[in-house]
Amino acid sequence: MSDPGEQHQSDPIAGGTLDFQLAYGDCDVLGIAYFGIYYRWMERCYTSWLFANGLRSGELLADLGVITVGLSSSAQYTQTVTVFDRLRCQAVADRIGASSYTVGFEFTRGDELVTRGQMTFAVRDADFGKAPIPQRLRDVLGTLPPPSFETP
Repeated sequence: MSDPGEQHQSDPIAGGTLDFQLAYGDCDVLGIAYFGIYYRWMERCYTSWLFANGLRSGELLADLGVITVGLSSSAQYTQTVTVFDRLRCQAVADRIGASSYTVGFEFTRGDELVTRGQMTFAVRDADFGKAPIPQRLRDVLGTLPPPSFETP
């Protein structure tokens, strides 16, 4: 397989970038983005990014000898988003530890940050014991850019 960094020029999702447009199903009756949509888009961005870099989250045990377990997630809203807004979700490297990592998600409309999310994962072995992040996964995590925005 080629270097994950080389894929980013030709495939934005390999670099953790996912663009989308809101529809009525993403919004409440006033046309304002429903808070739960951010979790769907974070998961879609994360799993698509992993897949574009040669990893499937559901097959990590067979491929790397570990599983990842979601520990926490959150979304902090900074601007109102409404139906038909075009957003970009950019996965960013928040924290990479020895046996867990946090992927951040910056949702932007143009150059404006509208929501900042995060998902933290723990790495476990087949017996569900704590395990170190495998080097292949660590290498892929290392391709994520640092956060572009500071949030309080």
